Amino acid sequence: MRRWIMLALGTAAQTAACAFVYGVPYLADELRGREGLSLTQVGVLVACPTAGLVLALYAWGAAADRFGERLVIACGLAAAFGALAAAAWGVHGAVPLGALLVVAGAAGASVYSASGRMVMGWFGRRERGLAMGIRQTSTPLGMGLAALAMPPLAGAHGLPGAIGFLAVTCGVVAALVAAFAADPARPRTAAAGPAPNPYRGSRVLPRIHGSAALLVVPQFTAGAFALVLLVDVRGWSAVGAGRLIALAQGLGALSRVLVGRWSDRTGSRLRPMRQLAAVTAAVVAATALSTAFPSPLTPALLVAAIAITASTNGLSFTSTAEIAGSAWSGRALGVHNTGQNLTAALVPPAMAAVISATAYWPGFALAAATAGLSALIVPVAARREREGAEAPEAPDAGPGQGPGQGPGQGPAPELGAAGRP
Repeated sequence: MRRWIMLALGTAAQTAACAFVYGVPYLADELRGREGLSLTQVGVLVACPTAGLVLALYAWGAAADRFGERLVIACGLAAAFGALAAAAWGVHGAVPLGALLVVAGAAGASVYSASGRMVMGWFGRRERGLAMGIRQTSTPLGMGLAALAMPPLAGAHGLPGAIGFLAVTCGVVAALVAAFAADPARPRTAAAGPAPNPYRGSRVLPRIHGSAALLVVPQFTAGAFALVLLVDVRGWSAVGAGRLIALAQGLGALSRVLVGRWSDRTGSRLRPMRQLAAVTAAVVAATALSTAFPSPLTPALLVAAIAITASTNGLSFTSTAEIAGSAWSGRALGVHNTGQNLTAALVPPAMAAVISATAYWPGFALAAATAGLSALIVPVAARREREGAEAPEAPDAGPGQGPGQGPGQGPAPELGAAGRP
C-alpha cells in the first residue's frame, strides 16, 4: 500500500508542476485581449517556464541522486509557489511576468528530475511500466486542469486569479510531499563505489533522448495551439475550447496508463514507443489536412492528436531510468527532461512564427514529420530486455524497509543494466 501512496504523491507533485509549466497557453485569449499581446509574444511567454525548467533539470537530478527525492521535490515546489505568488500579485507587465515564470519553471524542475526517480525506486520491473504510466498522466492531467481552470479564472479575475490558483496548488502539494513522502531504499551497490557511466560506449540513451525530444514537437504543437485554432478557425469560445482540450488531455492521461501496462506485458518499452510514434505521425498529418481543408472533423482530430501525442512519454522515461541504473537515474532523467523541455521551450514561439507567417496546417504538417523521424531513431534493435534481470516485485515497505526489500531479503537490485544496451 505504501508504494501506491508514494506514487500518488509523485503524480500530484508532477501534476502541479505541469499545470503551471504548460498552463500559459490557456491564457492566450486573455493575454491577446486584455493585455494586447501578439500571438508571437504569447508564444514567448508560453516558453518562459520551460526555459527555466531546462536550465535547472540536471542540477536537480544530481541533487536527487545525492540528497533524496522528498527534500528536492518539497523545496522545489515551495520555491515555485513563491515565484508564482509574486507573478500573480506582485508584478505588472509582460517582462516581469516572463522573468518570474522562468524562475518558477526552474524551481519546478525539481519535480521532473526527482518524482520519476522516486516512483521507479518504489516499484519492481513488472509494475514499473504501469506505475510510470500513471505518474506520466501528470502531464496531460496538469494541462487538462489548466485548460479547465485558467480561461474561466482569467475571465472572472484576470491574470492574478489564474496564476494565483497555480501558486496555491504548488504550495499545497509541497506541504503534502514534505509531510508524507518517503525516499525509496538505495541499493548497497549504489553506495559501494562510483557506478559506471551509462553513456560511455553506448548510443542507446542518446537515441532514446533524441526520439523522445522529437515527439515533443507534435505534442506541444497540438497542446499549445489547439485552443487558438478552435477560436480562430472554428469560432469557438475560449471556455468551450478549453473544455474540449481538457477532455483530450484526460484521454491522453488514460493512454499513458494503458501503454505502460502494455509495455509491462510485452517486456519492452521501446518497441511500443516506435509503433506509437508512427501512429502519431499519421494522426497529426490527418489533423493538418483537416485544417488545410476546413472540415467538421477538425475538433475530433485535435482531440485524437492531443491524446495520442501524450501516450509515449512514460515509455521513454521508464526505459531511460532502467538503462541508467539507480545510481545514475536522477542525472539520466535530468538529461532526458532537458532535451524534451528544451524542445518544448522552442516549439511554441517557433510554431507561432510559422503559423503567423503561413497558416495552422503547415505547423501541424511539420509536427507530423518530426514524429515520423522519431520512429526511425528509437533504438529498438539496440535494446535487449534480459530475462532474469528483473527487479523483484515491490512489497509494501514496513519501518526500515524499502521497496523490494521485505524481511529477510537483500536490497533491491539496480534498476537496469547500466551502460549495457
